[in-house]
Amino acid sequence: MSDVPKIQLNDGVEIPQMGFGTFQIEQAVARDVTLSAIEVGYRHLDTAQMYGNERGVGAAVRESGVDRAEFFVTSKLNNSFHDHDDALEAFRRTVADLDVGYLDLFLIHWPLPNVGDYVETWKAMIEIAQSDECRSIGVSNFQRPHLERLFSETDVVPSINQIEVHPYFSQNDLRSFCADHGIAVEAWSPIAQGRVLSDQELMSVGEECGKSSAQVALRWHIQRGDIVFPKSAHPGRMAQNLDIFDFELTSDQMARVESLDRGQRIGPDPDDFNWVP
Repeated sequence: MSDVPKIQLNDGVEIPQMGFGTFQIEQAVARDVTLSAIEVGYRHLDTAQMYGNERGVGAAVRESGVDRAEFFVTSKLNNSFHDHDDALEAFRRTVADLDVGYLDLFLIHWPLPNVGDYVETWKAMIEIAQSDECRSIGVSNFQRPHLERLFSETDVVPSINQIEVHPYFSQNDLRSFCADHGIAVEAWSPIAQGRVLSDQELMSVGEECGKSSAQVALRWHIQRGDIVFPKSAHPGRMAQNLDIFDFELTSDQMARVESLDRGQRIGPDPDDFNWVP
């Protein structure tokens, strides 16, 4: 991870710009898959209560032989625990399930605008941040109006907003709004769950750089300032995803990737997504 740049968040915490995502990695294999990612070189690990694999991810950290201080571990609050006391209890369960001593980052997974009050959930997160078990707090899938409510009703600005971003959905307006308020952007599904891999423009840029279309897309994110954590269960692809710090896209190549934006989501719209398990 020595070549992976770090971004300083608005609370002073530093986060590696490249991480390993564990979405859709089942608990039964989460330990082994995460250990493989650690062996490849990943130290930034992203999980969530909703993924159901926190215990496996934590076991991999503990069994890796790597000092805990070298890791950056993120988890996210499940949608069913937005009430103040429920959020505090859910956080304690995550700390216990991961069993790695503390979290580096804890996020509200979805705003659920028609379910409860995400501002009250954020107030619980602020209490969590005041403990010695969580270094930084943020949000995920928050739109501009959701963030503006947090700004107007609380004094703590999220350190991160984890949102869907990829070449087909560049989210430039929301990214600019976050940047104006000192909020770092994490891009989930940075290669659109594989949908961009056969894109002819990305493949063309990849041929020019001697890289794959996935590596071009990830490099585009890095040069834009996004934090990314692609997911793969295959060590070869894990290594390939991490191998993006020995080249740089030109301004023309960046513009060609940028031109692919279609405003095309692959995940739910946060303004309408109100699912509670």
